[in-house]
Amino acid sequence: MQFADPRTDFAFKKIFGNDKAKDVLISFLNAVLGLDAAHAVVAVTILNPYEAPKTKYMRASYVDVKCVDARGISYIVEMQVAYVAGFEKRVIYNASKAYGNQLLVGDAYPKLNQVISINVLDFILFDDFSHYLSCHQIQETITGNSYLDEIRYYFIELPKFGKTEEELETVVDKWAYFIKHTRHLDHVPAKLDEPAFRKAFELANRANMTPEELEHYEDSVLVMLDERGRIDGAFEKGEHTKAREIARSMRHKNMASALIAELTGLTIEEIEKLQ
Repeated sequence: MQFADPRTDFAFKKIFGNDKAKDVLISFLNAVLGLDAAHAVVAVTILNPYEAPKTKYMRASYVDVKCVDARGISYIVEMQVAYVAGFEKRVIYNASKAYGNQLLVGDAYPKLNQVISINVLDFILFDDFSHYLSCHQIQETITGNSYLDEIRYYFIELPKFGKTEEELETVVDKWAYFIKHTRHLDHVPAKLDEPAFRKAFELANRANMTPEELEHYEDSVLVMLDERGRIDGAFEKGEHTKAREIARSMRHKNMASALIAELTGLTIEEIEKLQ
């Protein structure tokens, strides 16, 4: 079997924004939020569902899936393959807009429901910690308690995820592994042989795509490679210095040289020479 790369905008939307496979999105949401059975999302309405392309593929720097659950909580799930200027502000803006747009003219503020922004990144955004899944919310500075929890942000930084199939422990581990490695697989791994993952692999299976879908998928791969090329070019023109500064900061935090090398792209020899 050959599987599409879930990091491309076409495949990401087909897998996680599919109205006919909502169990895939629900499993992903519950895994990222760490919800137990008593608090789990059980049903969602996808607000911008996947549709088979009818026009020539359009270039996009990111793709998102928007949905709302039975409690009225809104979710924005985004895949971003390369860092662009103002990315963090765009994430905040999109979540804030989704929060404010819930109110119609004359509605009262209590009608506003929580908005959760989930961002899957194929680059490192936060270089001062090594965990791949992070949650960001407003907290009172002295008590550390969260009283204003109406907008919450989650980030999955794929370059920080280094677990093998044998090391997968949680469902969110499995989804990170799926998104990062599916393009290299030719079968469904034993650790991912569960209903939601089997459905996701079925959607990603290129043999199940129409000729038109395959064409649009291949176009989306080219777009992703173009984005990669742009980032690589920028790296060659000066980002190497930034990577060294990041690596130096990581060394001060006593992170292992092998992990620093994986996260920054520097060699172990370069890293060990840093003061």
